[in-house]
Amino acid sequence: MPTALVTGPTGFLGPGLIRELCSRGFQIRAFARPAWGERGLDAAGLLRLIGMDKSAGGKEQGNVELFFGDIRDPVALETAASGCDLAFHTAAMVSFKRQDREEQLEVNAGGARAVAEACLRAGVRRLVHTSSIAALGYRADGELIDETVAFNWPSSLTYRYSKHLGEREILSAAGRGLDAVIVNPAVIVGPGDRYVHGGQLVRDGVRGMLFAYPSGGMNIVGIADVVAGHLAAAEKGRAGERYILGGTNLTHREAFSYVAGLVGVRGPLFKVPPTAVRALATAAELFATLTRTEPVVTRDLVAGAGRFQWYSSAKAGRELSYNPVHLEQSLRDAYNWYRDNNAL
Repeated sequence: MPTALVTGPTGFLGPGLIRELCSRGFQIRAFARPAWGERGLDAAGLLRLIGMDKSAGGKEQGNVELFFGDIRDPVALETAASGCDLAFHTAAMVSFKRQDREEQLEVNAGGARAVAEACLRAGVRRLVHTSSIAALGYRADGELIDETVAFNWPSSLTYRYSKHLGEREILSAAGRGLDAVIVNPAVIVGPGDRYVHGGQLVRDGVRGMLFAYPSGGMNIVGIADVVAGHLAAAEKGRAGERYILGGTNLTHREAFSYVAGLVGVRGPLFKVPPTAVRALATAAELFATLTRTEPVVTRDLVAGAGRFQWYSSAKAGRELSYNPVHLEQSLRDAYNWYRDNNAL
């Protein structure tokens, strides 16, 4: 029975990968944060958390082994990776708060380095590293962004910069013999997004916050397509290459209007200039600092306001047979999941 290491098993992408890998007969080594162990999570509890007990009567419990450790600890990671054929590094810290900068750099860049080192030492056949479109650069001409567009965002944008540095760590290990493939998902939506990252758009719609839109655009992809892209990268990807796993390119107005229609609220009424969006973020951060609360929006989060951040998945289509088709269903499933879990 082939064995796969999955970091981030309690996140958004990790559970989908575990479910699909189990269906393909893989033994799973799930590597989670120590805090989950302190809460008493075991393999059976993980399966319940990610919904596998409902779909398969819990019979996969013998196929999942749970490990706990810091993602920056190569020794703990090597223990989990020992004997694995594949590894999927999906764990990351997603934050747009400036006070999280140092920890985010350590987790997203240092964690990638530790995972790569562990895979090298353990002799893992292939590592699939989950990066992000955030690790790619932007184009001033508005044309589609592909894998050749070099990172050109300011290093002060911590999330983007940390994902860029994480890719550099993976490529460094690839230069020392690690068979690694990088995938760059777009904004992911779908059920199970318990930390509410890509799905924030859905919650904002329910809360009536999509009444205005910035210029520019975004790329949104369904979770099922991203899971399929990871598995295709493990099977067909070329070592040392990266692949954009995108979905649909939309203007912000189109995206906001679609989500508003989905959740049954009025669509956006007017356009907001990018300068106003950034000013609002600056004010929100100042207010949050003074009141010791969470900012509703941050300067890092709106850095791309006014830009058409549209991406091409043509390379993944050619080399991985990647064909994203699940966006509409994933948005509907995301809305239903938030509603059923009182997360709206």
